[in-house]
Amino acid sequence: MTPDDLQAVLLTLKLAAVTTALLLLIATPVAWWLAHTRSIWKGPVGALVNLPLVLPPTVLGFYLLLVMGPEGAVGRMTESLGLGRLPFTFWGLVVGSVLFSLPFAVQPIQNAFEAMGKRPLEAAATLRAGPLDRFFSVALPLAKPGFLTATVLAFSHTVGEFGVVLMLGGNIPGETQVVSVAIYNHVEAMEYGPAHLLAGGMVAFSFLVLLALNLLSRRREA
Repeated sequence: MTPDDLQAVLLTLKLAAVTTALLLLIATPVAWWLAHTRSIWKGPVGALVNLPLVLPPTVLGFYLLLVMGPEGAVGRMTESLGLGRLPFTFWGLVVGSVLFSLPFAVQPIQNAFEAMGKRPLEAAATLRAGPLDRFFSVALPLAKPGFLTATVLAFSHTVGEFGVVLMLGGNIPGETQVVSVAIYNHVEAMEYGPAHLLAGGMVAFSFLVLLALNLLSRRREA
């Protein structure tokens, strides 16, 4: 494995870890609202959250590139705050990864909240537990399987990204070059040995993810 490949692996793991942590923070209130609201906005918000499931990654990456670029609203705002431009930086990859993997975090948590039902929360309310106490002491522990599934899916989905990260980050070794882009580079250069090594690692990782999800599913059924 070349130094650039090793950097790509480490950068991919760092991106997946940061993205997963942010996704859990963002997806939890969104999933809670979707699981309990009766608002007419539930349908549109749910469709917007799940849009990355059907939207080509390059399309999402293209529009994010425009929005975060020098002429975009977000780009002008970050430059005015002295933060510079997000495209072709690690944090630009984080923004794209969070948006692209959002449904993989929201759906399992939402399903866990819905499966929990209202009775445990109502029982806690009769014991004079406040809203925050009911959420942290009752809802979160009962929804733990959903959070575990969301963590595994969000992390693994971020590791396997290609279109969004290529559009937003380009191909800068040590800065934005992740494993999927490194594999693409090796194949383009007809360097099949390094490509096999990285691709084989991705296959093994994907197998372990599916195995972990299967074990989580069995534990819930037991």
